[in-house]
Amino acid sequence: MEFQLFIVPFLLLTFISSLLNLTLADLNSDRKALLEFSSTLQHTSRLNWNNSTPICTSWIGITCNQNETNVISIHLPGIGLKGTVPNNSSLRKLDSLKILSLHSNELSGNLPSSILSIPSLQYINLQHNNFTGLVPSFISTKLIALDLSFNSFFGAIPVFNLSRLKYLNLSYNNLNGSIPFSINQFPYTSFVGNSLLCGKPLNHCSTISPSSSPSPSTTQNRNATTSKKFFGVASILAFAIGGIAFLSLIVLVIFVCCLKKRRSKRSNDIPKGKAETEDSISKSFGSGVMEAERNKLFFFEGCSYCFDLEDLLKASAEVLGKGSYGGTTYRATLEEGITVVVKRLREVVVGMKEFEQQMEVVGRIGRHSNVIPLRAYYYSKNEKLLVYDYMHGGSLFSSLHVFLAIYLGLRHNHNSIAIWI
Repeated sequence: MEFQLFIVPFLLLTFISSLLNLTLADLNSDRKALLEFSSTLQHTSRLNWNNSTPICTSWIGITCNQNETNVISIHLPGIGLKGTVPNNSSLRKLDSLKILSLHSNELSGNLPSSILSIPSLQYINLQHNNFTGLVPSFISTKLIALDLSFNSFFGAIPVFNLSRLKYLNLSYNNLNGSIPFSINQFPYTSFVGNSLLCGKPLNHCSTISPSSSPSPSTTQNRNATTSKKFFGVASILAFAIGGIAFLSLIVLVIFVCCLKKRRSKRSNDIPKGKAETEDSISKSFGSGVMEAERNKLFFFEGCSYCFDLEDLLKASAEVLGKGSYGGTTYRATLEEGITVVVKRLREVVVGMKEFEQQMEVVGRIGRHSNVIPLRAYYYSKNEKLLVYDYMHGGSLFSSLHVFLAIYLGLRHNHNSIAIWI
């Protein structure tokens, strides 16, 4: 009887110990796979992966499941990854990976099918890289979103059988041939930028008749007839298109004039201080950002933030203050819960090289312990943004305001404090 009482807790402890060992083994396997992956590529110091820090809480761009037993997400946009991903990439060993986002880097060469075919994968974003070769045909059947745009893939699109796929973007590559029926329900924007690609929703594919070739005289007569028809139809189309374009221009000018009047009237009706809502402010400091420049956000060395310009433009924002020269300052809250301060320099007219030199000076000044460091900046012809840490203690102005109130209250009387504040 005593032996039975002893053996039950012993077996229970043995089971728990085995379970913990399996959990640690899974996480160590993922750690080893990620370190092997990073060793095959060039990268900046922002990729802080190493054996001495916990993978689930300290590694940039890595998210684990709730039990911290497996890696489920890799999110490394614009982090400076450069090089060719090997065919036997160790990422294929991450059997619980759901999200793979490596967009806006400099990855090149063929895209290994072993990565895209990880059974657990649901979201893949590899846009704005330099991948070449064929689009892999073996892809996870659980895939919900696939973005391979702005690369150099060539060849025909494979026939995908992805019943869960809700978002697809293969635009701006070198793909050719017909768009498979299984994915032709996606919009025009999913395939635009591939000049040799045809079929729904793009233009129809041309076909050549298999009949015998005609005689030279028949060919000449046919060409002459076709030429006459073409120039006759072309003239009619030219006049029609010209007339439509002229009328469209007139309508557009009238519409713009009416819109300006309506906006000016609306701005006069809105009380001062309430003219900008949180949503409109969030959209406003992205108005001068060109589409091709959206991911050119420069981070200073030592910055631990892991977001790109696209993430910043999606953030909700609130106006903190305005200045005649310094522009407007916003508090922006990103989807990950990160809060930063974004200063928008609208009136600064300066070349890119000079602007970058000035930012280097500001970055060095920010290393002082009593100065808020500049974390990142963005430059384009029409938009210049500075990104700082958000300080929860309030501004220097408000601190001086309170200090002056206390000083005047002590000098005159206690009622002055309440009135001033």
